[in-house]
Amino acid sequence: MRAFVFPGQGAQTIGMGKALADAYPAAKAVFDEVDEALGETLSDLIWTGDIGDLTLTRNAQPALMATSLAAMRALEAEGVSIEAASFVAGHSLGEYSALAASGALSVADTARLLRIRGEAMQEAVPVGVGAMAVLLGMDFEAAQAVAEEAAQGEVCQAANDNDPSQVVVSGHKAAVVRAVEIAKAKGAKRAMLLPVSAPFHSSLMAPAAEAMAGALADVTMSAPAVPLIANVRAEAVDADEIKTLLVEQVTGSVRWRESVQWMAGAGVTESWEIGAGKALSGMIKRVDRSLATRAVGTPDDVRAAAESLAG
Repeated sequence: MRAFVFPGQGAQTIGMGKALADAYPAAKAVFDEVDEALGETLSDLIWTGDIGDLTLTRNAQPALMATSLAAMRALEAEGVSIEAASFVAGHSLGEYSALAASGALSVADTARLLRIRGEAMQEAVPVGVGAMAVLLGMDFEAAQAVAEEAAQGEVCQAANDNDPSQVVVSGHKAAVVRAVEIAKAKGAKRAMLLPVSAPFHSSLMAPAAEAMAGALADVTMSAPAVPLIANVRAEAVDADEIKTLLVEQVTGSVRWRESVQWMAGAGVTESWEIGAGKALSGMIKRVDRSLATRAVGTPDDVRAAAESLAG
């Protein structure tokens, strides 16, 4: 059994997906569809633009989804359908990529939703008021304790439970800075602020959650072709719950470590990371070394993945 997993923010690079678009007309069509849905040539920014502009939340989110969907379309061109996976999952925005890949959302609707999500998350908190930090060498319980101690009346929450030794905290900047110092004092291997522009997955994102509730109410969502493992539940969920859980996800923790454990418990033995980078594969290996991982982000990756099934 395998899971197809879809990366989140931070995986973006200039040029991602270009080789896929050149090699597979169906992959190029994804970028064209995203450009049309957004009314701009996001593909130009992705392939030849400035990394600072691409990293802006409003751009990074639809761009990463487009790259993941291009990889999925390339797999399909090689005869690998979404049904080759028993489950899909995505890290934060990657959950939207997973839903588009599994046919629950159209590519155009997903692009528009992620543009709204990116802008709403950016606008929820003025720049400089919020922050995020990664704590390395601390498990989730220890990181939660650090966040609670650092809060001191402000918001500081464990936002991403990525793997047994990597937790991200999010909230008011002063509280997150305190968390970094507390974590270092308590023996974290490393603790440092992340180069992000907003405190994602914290209660400070409540205005963004409200915006997504409105946006999601206006789109048609079908049942995914394979079950989705939702970030906020860390288990496969019913199709009729997905919109509600996507709203909860904006302010809730990304329970990635537990999601990987759930997959393994359900019989998954390998994961394919569909799209840009290999960050999720590294996290998965740190959660459960017995799980095989494969990155599918280039034409060579696509062909190798297809051959692995044919063999």
